[in-house]
Amino acid sequence: MPVDEAFAALGDQRFISLTTFRMSGDPVSTPVWVGRDGSSLVVTTGETSGKVKRLRNNQRVEVRPCNARGHVKEGTQSVAGVARLPSDDGERKRLTEFIARKYKLEYWVMMGVERLTRSGTRSRAIIVITAS
Repeated sequence: MPVDEAFAALGDQRFISLTTFRMSGDPVSTPVWVGRDGSSLVVTTGETSGKVKRLRNNQRVEVRPCNARGHVKEGTQSVAGVARLPSDDGERKRLTEFIARKYKLEYWVMMGVERLTRSGTRSRAIIVITAS
């Protein structure tokens, strides 16, 4: 499968493994929900997560399908990408809708749990990934 097709197909997955890179170059992989905005993938995570910190230093990422626990089937190839962290509230809201529509009740339950455990704050980062 060509890289563009493999990248686009990741938007249909339930979970993807998002690999970000420490300053040392060491990879760190995390399972995340994924949506699609045209030819880009959209991911949401806590604004203070390690992923966000690492992306502020290095926008290079790798993505591949995985299960909810981050297990990747043996032989699955990663697709290289470049991530950005949009700061415009309108764009963030629009992109969040891709995730909310895909995961429906599960999304709203998780956001409710986060809200309760974080004393009412809803600090979420949106990550937009394009193929490189």
